[in-house]
Amino acid sequence: MKKFVRVMSAAMSAALVLTAMAGCGGSKDSGGSSDGKIKIGGIGPITGAAAIYGQAVKNAAEIAVEEINAKGEDIQFELQFEDDENDAEKSVNAYNKLMDEGMQVLMGTVTSAPCVAVAAVALEDNMFLLTPSGSAVECVANPNAFRICFSDPNQGIASADYIAEKGLATKVAVFYNVSDVYSNGIYEKFAAEAAVKGIEVVTAQAFTKDSATDFSVQIQKIKESGAELVFLPIYYQEAALFLEQASTAGLDVKYFGCDGLDGLQTK
Repeated sequence: MKKFVRVMSAAMSAALVLTAMAGCGGSKDSGGSSDGKIKIGGIGPITGAAAIYGQAVKNAAEIAVEEINAKGEDIQFELQFEDDENDAEKSVNAYNKLMDEGMQVLMGTVTSAPCVAVAAVALEDNMFLLTPSGSAVECVANPNAFRICFSDPNQGIASADYIAEKGLATKVAVFYNVSDVYSNGIYEKFAAEAAVKGIEVVTAQAFTKDSATDFSVQIQKIKESGAELVFLPIYYQEAALFLEQASTAGLDVKYFGCDGLDGLQTK
């Protein structure tokens, strides 16, 4: 948590400097909060299936703002965090609301697909966008957008490298969400790096947002593939369901995931 606070402090300060120099963002009428504080907008899921991710960011950001403001420096911050339920359309609506209320810097969004959607409108406003965890490449494709975390390609490559270096498996199955930019981005780079490292992807089984309830067909195909390990570049909700169904089906392999599995132990 202390590391996050330090990162947020540096990021907020950098955002302020860039805002002052480039005239980025903010409502044309309000110019920030009425008491002169720099107004930071935050967007992420604090309700719904992905709430664990947004709530963690919101809590940490609130702590960071409180600690920074408590130092009594000339620069003070105000945070307003909006819920997008991990939905792209709701995320854009949240962004527009924050803009109307004088946002000067955007911290967000938390998850990748909403971040990509918001990034497009943030570019039009020249709004400084800093995502703490939107790892899709498209999140920061524009010159006004930045992130603190690693990217999806980084995760895919690093995962394949780790599996190879630790000798975890030579035959790997992948279970991923073909309808999700996060899952696709990791899978594509993982598959490419796995080939370089001598890892055989014996099967790649996909699902979509609309079919994320019954994975029995995919699990059976993984069982028949001879995979020694299943790579799961997905969010923890789908992973929890998959692991439960895989256990019931008697799938006896190793499992390997990325940052999306954060929260799995709470299920």
